[in-house]
Amino acid sequence: MQPDLNTYKDLQDFGGLELIAKQVVEGFITGLHKSPFHGFSVEFAEHRLYNTGDPIKNIDWKLYGRTDRMFVKRFEEETNLRCQLIIDISSSMYYPKTDFNKLLFSVYSAASLMYLFKRQRDAFGLSFFSDKVEFSSPAKSTTAHQKFLFTEMEKLIKNVGKDVRTSVSLALNEIAELIHRRSLVMIFSDMFETGTDEKGLSDIFSALQHLKYNKHEVVVFNVLDFKHEVNFDFGNIPYHFVDIETGEDMKVHPHRVKEKYQESIVSFRKELTLKCAQYGIDLIDADINKGFYNILHSYLLKRGKMF
Repeated sequence: MQPDLNTYKDLQDFGGLELIAKQVVEGFITGLHKSPFHGFSVEFAEHRLYNTGDPIKNIDWKLYGRTDRMFVKRFEEETNLRCQLIIDISSSMYYPKTDFNKLLFSVYSAASLMYLFKRQRDAFGLSFFSDKVEFSSPAKSTTAHQKFLFTEMEKLIKNVGKDVRTSVSLALNEIAELIHRRSLVMIFSDMFETGTDEKGLSDIFSALQHLKYNKHEVVVFNVLDFKHEVNFDFGNIPYHFVDIETGEDMKVHPHRVKEKYQESIVSFRKELTLKCAQYGIDLIDADINKGFYNILHSYLLKRGKMF
């Protein structure tokens, strides 16, 4: 059981992102010891499971004594991975306005992954985008680099993010050209493109395919407030809805449009799922109300498949 999300938010006032990331990762690792995924132990940065034919001299017998499972020591070249985290910072990511929003969830998730990358000795870079690339850093594995990226993400938390539009396709195409070495690319976005239509979706898929064409492994964390944005769970009273990116507004009773809205969102998500599967892209649902452990677990599983 992971802490309430607002607990992490309260930590922001005391130690910033580094403290939050440490709390998330240490809680996650403790949970792994108590779960069926015990193979992902604290030593996972240094070891891999023994395979028939591996030199016996590389078996860690002390670890075998503690786990009853054979692990061999990994060499530096076996553990080095390059990761690029990409965060959508358009206005729609600041929803919901009064609670734990999608951007904050994405920032905390990215910070936690960076903390885990550092433990793994993996290099990591960071990019932000709206309707263009707003910030991008190359992948490094130093402590100074980690602190620099934490500072950049802390700036995002203080932003209002008003009237900032999205162009997922343009930004991802640009980022694809900025990443010069094969990497694990992890994207945090609601995948809502301003004025999205059939062509807009096609452009998004083309940009994702661009990343795959450049030999990158791609994971898309589809960050959403599932209660409202997927299930359209609003009270039985009239609401005033405002498009955060365009300012367009309308007054409507949710129950009168719920069925049509859900048909539209289900169609959109189905198309996204099918295309990601077609291109060999991992699509992970990231409900902002469910916490960060699914994000970290998805990374470990993906990393395990890459080595």
